Amino acid sequence: MQINSLADFYYYPLQFQPKSDAFTQKENSKWVSLSSKELVDKAIQLSKGLLELGVKKGDRIAMISNNRIEWHLTDLAIQQIGAVNVPIYSNINPEDYDYILNDCGAKLLFLSDEEILGKILSIKANVPSLEKIYTFNKISGQSHFSELLNSSSVEDIERHKSQVNGDDLATLIYTSGTTGKPKGVMLTHKNFISNVLASEPRLPIAKEQKALSFLPLCHVFERMLDYLYIYKSVSIYYAESMETIADNLKEVKPQLFATVPRLLEKVYDKIVAKGTELTGIKKKLFFWALELGLLFDPNEDKGFWYNFQLKLANKLIFSKWREALGGNVIAIVSGGAALQPRLARVFSAAQIPVLEGYGLTETSPVIGVNCLLPGGSMIGTIGKPLENLDVKIADDGEIIVKGPSVMKGYYNKPDITKEVIDENGYFHTGDIGQMVNGFLKITDRKKEMFKTSGGKYIAPQVMENKFKESRFIEQLMVIGDGEKHPAAIIQPDFVFLEDWCKRKEIQYSSINELIKKTKVVERIQEEVDELNKNFPNYEQIKKFELVDSQWGISTGELTPTLKLKRKFILSKYQHLVEKIYR
Repeated sequence: MQINSLADFYYYPLQFQPKSDAFTQKENSKWVSLSSKELVDKAIQLSKGLLELGVKKGDRIAMISNNRIEWHLTDLAIQQIGAVNVPIYSNINPEDYDYILNDCGAKLLFLSDEEILGKILSIKANVPSLEKIYTFNKISGQSHFSELLNSSSVEDIERHKSQVNGDDLATLIYTSGTTGKPKGVMLTHKNFISNVLASEPRLPIAKEQKALSFLPLCHVFERMLDYLYIYKSVSIYYAESMETIADNLKEVKPQLFATVPRLLEKVYDKIVAKGTELTGIKKKLFFWALELGLLFDPNEDKGFWYNFQLKLANKLIFSKWREALGGNVIAIVSGGAALQPRLARVFSAAQIPVLEGYGLTETSPVIGVNCLLPGGSMIGTIGKPLENLDVKIADDGEIIVKGPSVMKGYYNKPDITKEVIDENGYFHTGDIGQMVNGFLKITDRKKEMFKTSGGKYIAPQVMENKFKESRFIEQLMVIGDGEKHPAAIIQPDFVFLEDWCKRKEIQYSSINELIKKTKVVERIQEEVDELNKNFPNYEQIKKFELVDSQWGISTGELTPTLKLKRKFILSKYQHLVEKIYR
């Protein structure tokens, strides 16, 4: 079967590998599944309902929802009649909803719950194009999406489906962005299809597998992986929430899941914290295994003695790590930000391979990813570029890429599109990198690099990634543009710090008082001093200030993909910047 549109991914398993649990989620504390055929049948009905509402090819239909079966049901219904799916994050503010819905000209909106509905109702009067809102949860006084499930012949929908081609616009994805208003990235059916098919050989996928899905489906990373799972008949199970991931992993026992580095860091920190609580021989064994793991390299044979010890460590210690993830994980795909090499080493040593990849919304998204094939992985890199892409390092170090998965452009922004796609068709990623024996290594964001008053260039992401290895530091932003030396604004890991203070019998009445305690500042200074040894003198953090609040999406310091909003943080903590430098 030829894959000509995104809808074909959903139909493909019907001919080759239909699954009874193709899509599964928790309902009333029980896992409930929809088969490959049931999803397609319902989507045909929903497509008919959309057509009866007057939806035409090219119309924009927005969706704001958590990961659930209805997301894919609606996506298929939209794609097979040639409409455009506009997925939007569920955790942004009403002003951003206002901007995105107006910018794309959304005709209909599907949303999941009352909290999102409240935000939308507060700005609905400002969106003249929005004709109707449908909900996935049943909410009193609101139209439920099931009202659109009208019976329809397959032939009727097949006619619309056959008129969708690869160059048609499939989706508008609004990038979260670290500065300014979000931009609508135009991705075609061909963009996604080419990326899915090129990524397939990099993942150890088989039809009997399960995948746990919890990264937002509105983000291109999880969405592309879901299309790959569907195409290869991998059963997709949706986690109930970010808070229940640990429990859901044990229940579902998946072979695959995708994550962002920050979540892996938290898992690792919790494991180490539990190891610290052990006593006697158990504690010694735990940290012996950990040290072995931190030395692991898939491309280096460290000899009989190391291999023997690692085998023993896997039996005694790392087996418990695997059990905590369900016991069946054969690969974790990490993307969205740089992965600390120590995490790749220790999890891979524990027979939980972490495959770091790289890409952008504008490239649908994967540019490169490590794999489990011989010679297919190198720790500290994002793997080799996909075979269907032409990836180069420009004269200034920027990664540029050309190929079938590069976006059509930014919606309603031809001038900005021309700034990032040159006359030869190369997309300029904004990332600085280098090729190492065919593997792509990311060193920093071009726009985020800065120069000190001494003329030295500083790559903040590299430093931030290293400093976050400290258990005392949850978030850190390196500053110093035009100043004498780099410095940092640090958000401590308050859970760990409070536990440390309890053990050290340090008394405090508030977080604000806690971060000013001499012993706390001195202890974090020790961490900074130790981690500074990884950098030349001109890159070392000379001063820092601690903040007394958690950085998050709702408070504005982080984007929905957990990247630092640098301008916002600089503005919010300008008084601390002044304190450091003035």
